[in-house]
Amino acid sequence: MLVFWNERLVLLSVPKTGTHAYTQALGPRASMVVTDPPELKHAPVYRYNRFFRPMFEKMGVDEMDLVAVIREPLSWFGSWYRYRQRPALDGRPTSTKGRSFDEFLTACCADNPPAFANVGNQAKFVEARPNGTAVRHFFRYEDQPGLRAFLTERLGPLPEIPSVNVSPSSPLEISPDVEVAVRRARAAEFALWESIPIRGA
Repeated sequence: MLVFWNERLVLLSVPKTGTHAYTQALGPRASMVVTDPPELKHAPVYRYNRFFRPMFEKMGVDEMDLVAVIREPLSWFGSWYRYRQRPALDGRPTSTKGRSFDEFLTACCADNPPAFANVGNQAKFVEARPNGTAVRHFFRYEDQPGLRAFLTERLGPLPEIPSVNVSPSSPLEISPDVEVAVRRARAAEFALWESIPIRGA
């Protein structure tokens, strides 16, 4: 998570949406960079509301503009699936090695996903709070020009954004029945992504 105090801007770190690259590039420009623990680095809106908002209010700021990047859900799941195939996880409950993408997706949609499929939910991550704390600016992960244009407008010229933490490429095959089931079970995430306009040229 990146906090730009003077600009009253907070870039939330939704997992698997490329925000790590922005953290590397904009960290020196930010007023606060939260990298650990993971629970705070990847603080969803409800956790931001609980831990960070009260602190900022005590410093005299009533509201910060929250920004979040949302990835097309099947692509997002695919990134998790590939990431959890890395050798460092071999033999661990979180590894997806030896499992098909269909198996992974089906497990992700279970009421209590097993460790290898416990990846969270993008819609839940950005769910607004009853007190009005909410994301004001959404961007599609696929719309990097739009995100960069917005950040340039708010922060000034940006440094080069590196390509980091990219999951290895591998083919992802989804059977039609599984795709239908995923779209039904995770409908809120698909609806959220589809509701975000493309702002870049």
